[in-house]
Amino acid sequence: MAKKSNEELNRLIGNRNIVNYIKAQRLAWFGHVHRMADNSMVKKVYERSPALTRSLGRPKNRWEDDVKSDITNMKITNWGDFTRNRPKWKEFVEKVLQLL
Repeated sequence: MAKKSNEELNRLIGNRNIVNYIKAQRLAWFGHVHRMADNSMVKKVYERSPALTRSLGRPKNRWEDDVKSDITNMKITNWGDFTRNRPKWKEFVEKVLQLL
């Protein structure tokens, strides 16, 4: 796979800030997973708790930790209900894309 220059990446994402774009995509997927049916394979894997213990030392950042940090920074308190309302969640993701 060929490396892409910054100019090529900017054209691909429409000259948006790449960090904001990634955060918005992460939040969009988070909302999508939370709206899935409980018997969905993706939701089962997401909610699964591993049987192994973590290694000693500082815990590694998890995807979910980053998402919840983004939600907290945007001052959303009751995100469980908020993710179930698709139009409101989509509006929130667009806001994140523009504000962050």
